Amino acid sequence: MDHAQPLPHHFPWRAVAVIVGGVALVELVALIAIALVQLAPQHSSGAAGSQAGSHGTTAAAAVHRQHVQAPVVRIPTVPLRPRSRVRVLVLNGNGVGGAAAGQAARLRSEGYEIGGATNAERHDYARSMVMFVPGWIKEARRLARDTGVRMVAPLDGLRPSQLKGSAVVLLLGK
Repeated sequence: MDHAQPLPHHFPWRAVAVIVGGVALVELVALIAIALVQLAPQHSSGAAGSQAGSHGTTAAAAVHRQHVQAPVVRIPTVPLRPRSRVRVLVLNGNGVGGAAAGQAARLRSEGYEIGGATNAERHDYARSMVMFVPGWIKEARRLARDTGVRMVAPLDGLRPSQLKGSAVVLLLGK
């Protein structure tokens, strides 16, 4: 059986802990200072030039940089299409018989064009969701508001042939 051997002299654990804590505190302060410098707004070149002139530098030494603004790239946006131009595929993912057909009828009465109402591959979806093809996010968000669905996401898992010409898919969950 092993027995604990006493140390020949008392080791200063408290002093070591205080020193290590102090080093960690200095590192933390240094990291915060670096973060503040990196996140600080950049000063305009006009202010730097006026400060340089006030410290006795010659006008030739003070280089005034022109503020060049990067060109703004605008992505063309498509105005919100009317409901009558939005084709919706309704998928029943909750296993309740006729849920997709019932929801499709409600959407048709609100003016949406229905691309189809059918069962999803699975019937265990916990939540309903609206999915959209690229360029149709505005219409998908409006459909989500109209149906009370909180989840909107890009379309994933369906081939174009399965969409039946629809740009937006309403997947009904439990």
